[in-house]
Amino acid sequence: MTTLEARHTSPNKRSKPATFAKGEKKAARKPSSAHTDPSKADPDNDIHAARVTKHDRVLSLLSQRTGATIPDMMEATGWQQHSVRGFLAGTVKKKLGFTLTSSKSEGELRRYRIETKRGR
Repeated sequence: MTTLEARHTSPNKRSKPATFAKGEKKAARKPSSAHTDPSKADPDNDIHAARVTKHDRVLSLLSQRTGATIPDMMEATGWQQHSVRGFLAGTVKKKLGFTLTSSKSEGELRRYRIETKRGR
């Protein structure tokens, strides 16, 4: 078969849909989860109700009084160092607008912290 013949198959060469004998019926399809009624969802079995994202994990580490180091954030998320640093600069500082402070004591790793607004 040449390339042209392979591209332009006749209707006879194409696969035909499955046919059923008399008396046979198609199996009933179960409705997909996208079409189920959300009001009938079981709240105890809802995976999205208690979903904790990696962003939430990093923000909770940064909100602690002592802050967090880059290795701490890498361990909590599974991200590489450049991804953590990009998250701090791009998401925490620019998108969310938090004031990010860092401090470094002698012989320790640099710790990052989100300055929270007091009195609210």
